[in-house]
Amino acid sequence: MASTDETSHSNEFSEEMDRLQGTWKQIGYERDGVTEPLDELGWEPRSTFVGDTFFVTLADGSIPIRGTYKIDPTRNPKTVDWTDTTGEDAGKTLLAIYRLEEDLFTFCAVYPGLERPTEFRTRPGQVLRVSQRERA
Repeated sequence: MASTDETSHSNEFSEEMDRLQGTWKQIGYERDGVTEPLDELGWEPRSTFVGDTFFVTLADGSIPIRGTYKIDPTRNPKTVDWTDTTGEDAGKTLLAIYRLEEDLFTFCAVYPGLERPTEFRTRPGQVLRVSQRERA
C-alpha cells in the first residue's frame, strides 16, 4: 500500500501533468544570454502536450521536434527532462527547470551534456522559452 507521502506526490505529479496538457504558443525566447535571437523570427512555435509526449509545430505547419518529457514538481525549482525522439537532438535528453503559472509555462533548458540550469535566465549553452496557453 502506498504511503501518504507517495500518494500526495503522485497526486502532485498528476495535477501538474493535467495542467500542462494542451497547446502553448511561444511568446518569449532567450538563448545563450540573448533575448529574441533573430534566427527564430517568424517561426511562431507552438508546443502541444498529450500525456507524457510533446511536439512542436511551426508557423508553416511543420513539426520539427517530437519527444517525451518527465516532470518533477516536488523539486525547487521544478524540473523537466525533455527527450527528443525526432529533430536534431533525437535520442538526447535535455535537462531543464520550469514554472507553470496560470496560463504561462516557462522553461530553461541546457544543451545535451550540460548541467541543469538553476535560474530562469540563460547563459551560454542554455535556452529559455515562455509560452501562453491557447484556448480552444
